Amino acid sequence: MGKRLRQQRMGRGTPTYRSPGHIHPGPAKYPPLTNETLKGRVVELIHDPGRYVPLARVVLENGNEFLMPAAEGMYVGQVIEIGPNARPEPGNILPAQNAPEGAQVFNIELTPGDGGKLARQAGSYALILGKSGGRVRIRLPSGKEKEIPGACRVTIGIPAGAGRIEKPLMKAGNAYHKWKVKARKWPRVRGVAMNAVNHPFGGGSHQRRSHPSTVAREAPPGQKVGHIAARRTGRRKR
Repeated sequence: MGKRLRQQRMGRGTPTYRSPGHIHPGPAKYPPLTNETLKGRVVELIHDPGRYVPLARVVLENGNEFLMPAAEGMYVGQVIEIGPNARPEPGNILPAQNAPEGAQVFNIELTPGDGGKLARQAGSYALILGKSGGRVRIRLPSGKEKEIPGACRVTIGIPAGAGRIEKPLMKAGNAYHKWKVKARKWPRVRGVAMNAVNHPFGGGSHQRRSHPSTVAREAPPGQKVGHIAARRTGRRKR
């Protein structure tokens, strides 16, 4: 009997593929939802090895503190505002319905109070497109448009750390450490380079799949590799 496929092993949550949570300073999300507007001071900018965006530790005037993805241009000692009456300035946190149309926002909540779910990666941001009936339409970094409740909180600006991928890795060791903190096994061996016992695409005198790469949605886990439930394959005919 051959070994499990890589994606099967990843799904079982073994230490090899488990995210190293001990290296994270803490969860980066907004404080509990309130109706008051508070001021906070950025007391520290933290490097999180598991993220590509630095974190800002913010201490509010009521004594509470939280971590958030740092906005581009944020600095230690900066005073930010959080609440419905916060001004739409970089680093401030306010409900999406109070952000001006066309504003660049990040760390967007899907439901009010969830702490922020969308557009949290370095250099990514969403655009406020319009407001209607208590809901706000945004354009995500992927280009997809989505409606969210107007009470969902957003941060004005762009997450810090943009341009990270412009620096070349230069050597394989840098790529290894890059994926180590992301709980991803690297390097990744191609299926066609494996033995037939280890992968459906493996074996043979040449590195080739030797059978169609499309597979049904209902296929068992050991066979589910390639183009899963593909609508179409090959070059698009003009």
